Amino acid sequence: MKLVNIALVLLVLIAPPLNAQPDLSYYLPEGVAYNPNVPTPKSIIGHEVGEWHITHDRLVNYMYAVANASDRISIQETGRTYETRPLLLLTITSPKNHQRLEEIRQQHVALTDPLKSGNLDIKNMPNVVYMGFSIHGNEASGSNAALAVAYHLAAAQGVAMDKLLDEVVILFDPSFNPDGLQRFSSWVNSRKSKQISTDPNDTEHNEAWPGGRFNHYWFDMNRDWLVAQLPESQARIKQFHLWKPNMLTDHHEMGTNATFFFQPGVPSRNHPLTPERNLTLTRKIGEYHAKALDKIGSLYYTQEGFDDFYYGKGSTFPDVQGAIGILFEQASSRGHAQESINGVLTFPFTIRNQFVTALSTLEAAQSMREELLAYQRDFFKNNLSEAAKDPVKAYVFGSNLDKYRSYHLAEIIARHDIEVYQLATNQTINGKRYDSDGNYIVPLNQKQYRLIKSMFEKRTSFQDSLFYDISSWTLPLAFALDYDEIKTSPTSLLGERFNQAKKPNGKIIGGSSDYAYVFESYGYYAPRALYRLLSKGIRVKVANGEFNHSNGKKFSAGSILIPLGIQEKPVELIEYLIKEITTEDGVDVYAFTTGLDYKGLSLGSNNFATLREPKIAMLVGDGVSPLDAGEIWHLLDTRFHIPVSLVPVDVFNRINYDKYNTLILSTGSYSGLSDAAKERLRTWVQNGGVIIGLKTALTWLNASGLGKFDMKKDDKKDEPAKPKPYADIAFSAGAEALSGAIFEIQADLSHPLFYGYTHSRLPVFKSGALFMERSKNAFGNPGVFTANPLLSGYITKGSLDKLKNASFTGSSSIGQGRVIGFTENLAFRAFWFGSNKMLMNAIFYGHTINPGAGRDR
Repeated sequence: MKLVNIALVLLVLIAPPLNAQPDLSYYLPEGVAYNPNVPTPKSIIGHEVGEWHITHDRLVNYMYAVANASDRISIQETGRTYETRPLLLLTITSPKNHQRLEEIRQQHVALTDPLKSGNLDIKNMPNVVYMGFSIHGNEASGSNAALAVAYHLAAAQGVAMDKLLDEVVILFDPSFNPDGLQRFSSWVNSRKSKQISTDPNDTEHNEAWPGGRFNHYWFDMNRDWLVAQLPESQARIKQFHLWKPNMLTDHHEMGTNATFFFQPGVPSRNHPLTPERNLTLTRKIGEYHAKALDKIGSLYYTQEGFDDFYYGKGSTFPDVQGAIGILFEQASSRGHAQESINGVLTFPFTIRNQFVTALSTLEAAQSMREELLAYQRDFFKNNLSEAAKDPVKAYVFGSNLDKYRSYHLAEIIARHDIEVYQLATNQTINGKRYDSDGNYIVPLNQKQYRLIKSMFEKRTSFQDSLFYDISSWTLPLAFALDYDEIKTSPTSLLGERFNQAKKPNGKIIGGSSDYAYVFESYGYYAPRALYRLLSKGIRVKVANGEFNHSNGKKFSAGSILIPLGIQEKPVELIEYLIKEITTEDGVDVYAFTTGLDYKGLSLGSNNFATLREPKIAMLVGDGVSPLDAGEIWHLLDTRFHIPVSLVPVDVFNRINYDKYNTLILSTGSYSGLSDAAKERLRTWVQNGGVIIGLKTALTWLNASGLGKFDMKKDDKKDEPAKPKPYADIAFSAGAEALSGAIFEIQADLSHPLFYGYTHSRLPVFKSGALFMERSKNAFGNPGVFTANPLLSGYITKGSLDKLKNASFTGSSSIGQGRVIGFTENLAFRAFWFGSNKMLMNAIFYGHTINPGAGRDR
């Protein structure tokens, strides 16, 4: 106890006085001379490091300035964010290494090729370290520390620095999340007082919704490394695979009352595909961090709280690719200083911890250089050995009717230096037909064997019951695609290698028509095609039953009809849009010359419902999950090109709703909606409006009388609990949580919410503890979880029992309008392509749902 108290006193003594801004020397190691020709951060950005939160534009200015002044640094722009801010990568190494940088890169990448690595001499090969900062924009000490780290590496003189830069190539990303960093810095800087407020209640420490953590579309980018759906991630992943680093560091922040964390995380929560040797090396690297933090008197911990299970996080992503990922978590001052249980936590103090662990990373990389290079070489050799022993030799996946969904999964896989091929010939596997066009095969005998396994495996047993993030991400299930294992040599099945530039194309079948055009709704971009037409004033109908083309082709419910005789727009516009639909959306369009059909619906039947252009509002702001709302915004805006008004809850309380016909309520409490707003909303629905509620929004809708979405109650909560050890109290709640897993629903494909699906059993992603009661109406349960719903991931027995046969979706009728509810997120992290169509169906077809199918019946 005395030692702890002494450490706390040291923390207070070492931290600078509250209103005394330390200069650059506060961060830099003692006894090092610096090149005066290299500009200090202050000389470029106009203030000391930590005096103000660095804005992204000033960060960029400094990085270019230091690169221009030093022959140790080259700089490149690897991409742009959604807000068009540059994504920078500095390559920092000795001048002599720069002279042969491409040769070094090629030799290093060859170390990951088992066919070449045995001939490489690692004794004189540099190590490669990828250093990244502040992927969460409001965890700003990382990017602010990047200023001092870049200066030190550019300007520090002496034999030790020269040797370090000879032996290490540093890939240096000063801001993983420029848009979030800019948003957060603007907030805290504009609210900073001369007399710095340490009060946690101060506005400086309480940023407005959605906060700076996220990127432009409010994504948590530290969950996007594997699936790489965002431009920031795609640029970063490209550089990762271009170099294949030995280590990757990821500098974060956590709660103000914490100290400092470095990996390893909890050993029992490592993913089983990560070799044990990875943990051993991570521990050894941790000793360098401990030494550095001990030297400046900073408190820290390790092997607690965090894990290395989900490969979509920055510190875990390298672990399945022969590298060591390191997470740093620094207690956050949020603003410039804040009270904590450890005393006042100043912003410069947080920056200093990030700085010293950046340097300790490089010390470890240099000292363990040959060990890390050997580990990387052995990792990929072992991958091929494991692949040879695996009874599974390849995975095949795809869809015969939705080539774009197949394409996008192949795109994700191929982005990670994995060979993906089209099927050479049509195949029937386990009773499923895989055509050569629209289906792909991934051989396992590749150097990325473990990464491929992590993408395709289904896992339901685990060493630990706590997860920092999701417990499953089986990608073909996320895309709702057929997939199968191939247990014989796949060589004869390999067709043309996947080419990202070769996107699926549709075609017009039957030539031009004077009567009608029809397209099916199976294609992923069919909703985009539909909106193209509706937004241009084209009259469009959806089939609520089957009908036939004169060539014998059968069209299912959900097919889209464009009758030409009732249009007011010129036929030339329609033909132009039809061509766009085939070329841009990859959808086949069929020309009809007659509406007569004796085997199904004739085209003039009342079973074709007229569709309306969606005018969408989505509520945002306090009480709404930025993540869930952002995922829907991103889906509508970037993929389907459908405008959506993002209306703050407090604004919604005082506006007229008549300009909208669709309202989306993503996960949230909606406690800020007034009683008057609820009444106006009820009237709006009665007049034909459609509400689409997701996850916890259903609880609010149910309580407000705007839908019947009753949740199952915990029948055992009043029973006496079995005794548990006090020592387990911190883990008990976490073990009960459903962090995210994959489950199966039974869907009614004749229901408008499931138009465009071909299988009645569908995989969905579920997290949280909502379990909806089934409707007593025989038509009121279009989607229910099956009796054995778990496909992959972790769930407790109690939660699984409640999930069995629970309702997944349904609707209620109020007057002419509908209220549609889904218990789950249909656009999870932008990679859950398989359920996107359910949301789009609710948007386009929700108003057509027969009121007799309501849950309130």
